[in-house]
Amino acid sequence: MLSSIASPGSSLPADRFYRTALFFLVLSGVLALAATGKLDAISSVAAPLAILYKGIRWWRGHPAELRQKTATRLVLAYILVFPVDMLFYSRSLAEGTGNPVIYSALLAAVHFLLFVTVLRLYSAVTDRDAVFLAMLAFAAMLAAAVFTIDTYFLAFFLAFLLFGVATFVGLEIRRGAAGAVFPPIQARSDTERRFHRALALAVLSVAIGGVAFGSLLFFFFPRFSAGYLARSGFQPSLMSGFTDNVELGQIGEIKQSTSVVMRVRTGSPVQYPMLRWRGIALRNFDGKRWTNDESNRPIQLPMPDGWIILSSRKGFEAPPAMTLEFTVLLQPIASDALFAPAQVVKLRGNFFAGANTYYASVRSSSLALDSTGSVFNASHSFGQIRYDGVSVLPQPRPVRARTAGSVYPQEVLDAYLQLPNALDLRIPKLARKITASAGNPFDKAVAMESYLRDNFAYTLNLTGKPGDDPLAHFLFETHAGHCEYFASAMAIMLRTLGIPSREVNGFLPGEFNDVGGDYIVRASDAHSWVEAYFPGSGWVTFDPTPPSAGDTTGLFSRLALYVDWFQLNWNEWVINYDFSHQIQLARSVRQSSTDWVGLARRKFRRMKRRGLNSLTAWQAVHPRLSIVFPIALVFALVVLRFDWIRTSLRWLMLSWQISHAPAERNNPQLASRFYAELLRHLEKRGLARPITQTPLEFATSSGLKPELASPVREFTELYAEARFGAKPCDSFRLRALLEQIRAVPRPR
Repeated sequence: MLSSIASPGSSLPADRFYRTALFFLVLSGVLALAATGKLDAISSVAAPLAILYKGIRWWRGHPAELRQKTATRLVLAYILVFPVDMLFYSRSLAEGTGNPVIYSALLAAVHFLLFVTVLRLYSAVTDRDAVFLAMLAFAAMLAAAVFTIDTYFLAFFLAFLLFGVATFVGLEIRRGAAGAVFPPIQARSDTERRFHRALALAVLSVAIGGVAFGSLLFFFFPRFSAGYLARSGFQPSLMSGFTDNVELGQIGEIKQSTSVVMRVRTGSPVQYPMLRWRGIALRNFDGKRWTNDESNRPIQLPMPDGWIILSSRKGFEAPPAMTLEFTVLLQPIASDALFAPAQVVKLRGNFFAGANTYYASVRSSSLALDSTGSVFNASHSFGQIRYDGVSVLPQPRPVRARTAGSVYPQEVLDAYLQLPNALDLRIPKLARKITASAGNPFDKAVAMESYLRDNFAYTLNLTGKPGDDPLAHFLFETHAGHCEYFASAMAIMLRTLGIPSREVNGFLPGEFNDVGGDYIVRASDAHSWVEAYFPGSGWVTFDPTPPSAGDTTGLFSRLALYVDWFQLNWNEWVINYDFSHQIQLARSVRQSSTDWVGLARRKFRRMKRRGLNSLTAWQAVHPRLSIVFPIALVFALVVLRFDWIRTSLRWLMLSWQISHAPAERNNPQLASRFYAELLRHLEKRGLARPITQTPLEFATSSGLKPELASPVREFTELYAEARFGAKPCDSFRLRALLEQIRAVPRPR
C-alpha cells in the first residue's frame, strides 16, 4: 500500500495505466465542477490548469513538488482563510441568489475542496495518497451534482465512472503484486501495450455492466417519493419579469438570454397563427409601469382525478377554433405565473413542492385565477414544475367582431380604459389619425396593429434616454423598441379611442423540435402583446410587434434539436423519475412485449409453414435422399454426446499457437492450457485429480497405470517448470506427450 506513485519509474505492473486513470479521475471530477458555470472564473480556470500542468509533469517523470508536511501546513492555513472566503468573497458571488448564506457557504466549501485536491495532487507519493485523491474527486462530483443536474453532467459522470473503475483495478493489481515475484515488463513495450489493452477492455466491460445494472435498479426499484434529482439541483438564480408589477424594459432584459425556460410537448406543430404561451395580463399603466391591483384571487382546488378546473368551455365568448392538449416542463422562475395558451380549461401538475410523491403533490396543489384569466401557483413553488393542460384556442380573427358595436359591459369599461395622468396629448391625436378610415372598433384595432408593424422597427438595443415618458419617446422620437413598447403603445392608443384593452406578457411559441414533439421556449422568446375586448367575441389577441430576423438552420441547428430531445427525456425520465413514471414505464413495457411476442409467434408460424412446404416438395423430388436426414441427426447427437466439437477446437487452437513465433510458443500460459487439456483427458478415463493434490502429487500417485505414469510425470514436470520456474514452455514436447497419453488404450 506504500508503493510509490510519484514517478513512472515504479516497477509494479500496470503502473502507467494506474497513474493515467488516477489523473483523469481527478480531472473529470474537477471539470464536472467547473463546467457547472456556478463557480467564479478564477476557480473554474485555475484548478483545471493546475491539474493539467501536474499531469504533464507526472507523465514526464518529475517527482512530487511539495512535501507532505508542507501540504498539510498549507491546508491548516487555509482553514483560517475559509471564514473570510465565506463571509466576503463567496458572499459577493452569491448576491442575487435564492439563499445567499447557504450558497456562499457552499462556494467556500468548493474552494476549499479544490485547494486540497491540487495540494494533494502535487504532494502525492504513496497509494494511500492516491486513494485520498480518488475520494476528493468523488466529493467534487457530488458538489457538481448539487450545482447542476443538466445533461452534460451525465457525460462527466460516465467518464468519472470509467476512470474510477480503472483506478481501483490498477490499485488492486499493484496491491496484489507488492512483495510478489513476477517477470519484469519493459516500459512502452509490446507486452505492456497488450497488458494495458486487456486492462482497458476489462475496465470498459465492468463500467458498462455497472451502468446497465445501475440503470435497471434506477428504473425498476420501487419509488415512494418524487424524483430526488429534481429536488437536489441547486438553482442560484431565477428568471423574473412575470409579476403583478412590470416596468417597461423588463421583458427586453429577459430576451437577452437564450436559456431554456420551458418545454411544451404537443406531439406535432400547432397550426394556429396566434399561438402564445400566455402568462400574466396587466391592466393599469402609469406611464412607465404596468400593474395589477387584484389581490384576492379565488383559489381553485383539484378534483379527485387531480385536474383543476379553471373555466367552462361554455363560458368563452369567442368562437372556438381548436382544442389543444399540452404538457409543460417549466424551469424554476421567480414568479407564481403559469404559462398556457389562451382560454385554459384545466391544469394538472405537481404545483405543490412540499409533497413526497407526485400524486401527493397533485392532490395537494391549488391554483389562483384572476379576472384577466391569468393563472398563478398558489403554493409559491420555485422548483421545476411539470403540468398537463387543456385549452380552447379561439378564432384569431372572429368575423362577428366587426359588427360587435361599442356597447361594453360596465365592469370592462371600469377596468380597461384607465390612462396615465400625464398622458402626452400627441398620443390620442396619433390614434385618431391612424384609425380615421376605420368604421368599427375591430377595424381600428387592426389598423393600429398594421401601422405599428409597418412604420416602426424592432430592436433590443435602445438608444437615448426615454425620460419621464418612455411611450412618447418611442412613438415620436426613436420609432424603434422591443415588444413591450409596441404592446403598450397599442393598448394605450386603443384606450384613448374607448376600446378596452390590456397588455399581456408571456412567450412566443419558440422552436418546434420535431424529434421530441415539443416546443423549445427560451428566455429570448419572452414577448408582450395586446388583448382587446369586443362584445360577443371576448378578448381578441393582437400583436403589433414586427417580426425579428429568424435564425438560420443548418447541420448544427439540427444537431441541437437532438440534444434538446435528449435533454427533454433526461428531465422527464431521470430528473423527475418517480412512481408515476414507473407505472407508465411498466404499462409501456407490457404493451410492447405483448406486441413483440405476438409478432414473433406469427413470424415463426409463417417460417414453419414455408419450411415444411419446402421440405415436402424437396423430398418429393429427391426420394432417395430422404434417408440422409435421420443419419445426419444421429451423427449430430453422437458428436454432441462425446463433445467432439469443443475438443477439436481446443486442439486446433493449441496447434495454431505452437506454429507461431518462439515468443508465443514459449509462453508459460500455453503450458497451462496443455495441462488443462491433460486433466480433461484423464478425467474421461476416470482419473480426476482431487482438489487437495498438487500437480506433482497427482502425477506420482498410485492410481495411474504404468504406461500412463511415466508420460504424465514428465508432462507435469515440464508444466511446473514453465508455469512456476520461469523457464520457456517446451510446447512441442508437451504436445508429443499428450498425444502419447491419448494413444494409451483405455481399460475395458
